[in-house]
Amino acid sequence: QVHLVESGGGLVQAGDSLRLSCEASERTDTGDVMGWFRQAPGQEREFVAAIRWSDGQTFFGSSVKGRSTISGDNVKSTVYLEVNNLRPEDTAVYYCAGDPPTSGPYHKPQLWLYWGQGTQVTVST
Repeated sequence: QVHLVESGGGLVQAGDSLRLSCEASERTDTGDVMGWFRQAPGQEREFVAAIRWSDGQTFFGSSVKGRSTISGDNVKSTVYLEVNNLRPEDTAVYYCAGDPPTSGPYHKPQLWLYWGQGTQVTVST
């Protein structure tokens, strides 16, 4: 059983940057793709970003594209998400995820096999 553990959430101010980390609890194969989703109260889980280890390509959801970076270490099954210029609408629980179909689509949470427990990010005005 693969467990993903997120860290780095918290309370930040609008305009700040935040870096989230995710690490697999065991050095097991979390697949060729790892990524992040987020879910605000009363809303569906939303795709944020993904990284594909085999070719290094990164993918971003429209809400964070242009102000986010995803990176990581495939060997350590560790992935990081940095979001800049945070906005109040970025407030959500952020989830790390792993092992969707390699070719995608990545925006569908039901296709991802592994999930973390989530870390709360709250952006104040």
